Amino acid sequence: MSPTRPPVDPPGDDTLDLRVDDLVALLDGDLLDSVAAWGPVDTPVGSFRLVPVRLERDLPLLTRWMNDPAVAAFWELAGPDTVTAEHVRAQLEGDGRSVPCLGVLDGTPMSYFEIYRADLDPLARHYPALPHDTGVHLLVGGVTDRGRGVGTTLLRAVADLVLDHRPRCTRVVAEPDIRNTPSVSAFLSGGFRYAAEVDLPDKRAALMIRDRALRHVL
Repeated sequence: MSPTRPPVDPPGDDTLDLRVDDLVALLDGDLLDSVAAWGPVDTPVGSFRLVPVRLERDLPLLTRWMNDPAVAAFWELAGPDTVTAEHVRAQLEGDGRSVPCLGVLDGTPMSYFEIYRADLDPLARHYPALPHDTGVHLLVGGVTDRGRGVGTTLLRAVADLVLDHRPRCTRVVAEPDIRNTPSVSAFLSGGFRYAAEVDLPDKRAALMIRDRALRHVL
């Protein structure tokens, strides 16, 4: 449930400029309203929380997931642990536009999320972004957790966490590969609406949006 080549390059010419309120947030060290402090949420499949990645603890697990053929087909991070480490470290050492997290269900890490500022990401050049649009990438690590609605449940839970803890955010967005039918279906079932197809540099994507105004309707 991820982009073909998931985010987020280190800040540079391909990222968008910070606004004044973002500069203030950057000085405070937080562009995403303290993801680490969001706490757990009850879901139909158990107690879930986002735990920011620590490479020294989590790299072996993430590398194993990235080398699963079903994951590698879309994330394109198969290979030695240095491949995954480089991808994650770019976010950890960046300015906070993207926060890589383990999804922990009933105490067990079983998924990987990237919560990112879509309005400050290159994605924003390909759709009419609004300030504080927040993006989500997801992979479900365990094979036993796939294909039975767990991903859908977690997408809804994470989108609601974003909307609950980021009051300035009016929309949660995602851009799964249009060919990844199970992922698109999971977003639709998780309360996102299909907004458009967008041509990104490395894929044709389905732009999925979960609106704050519709969160209790969809």
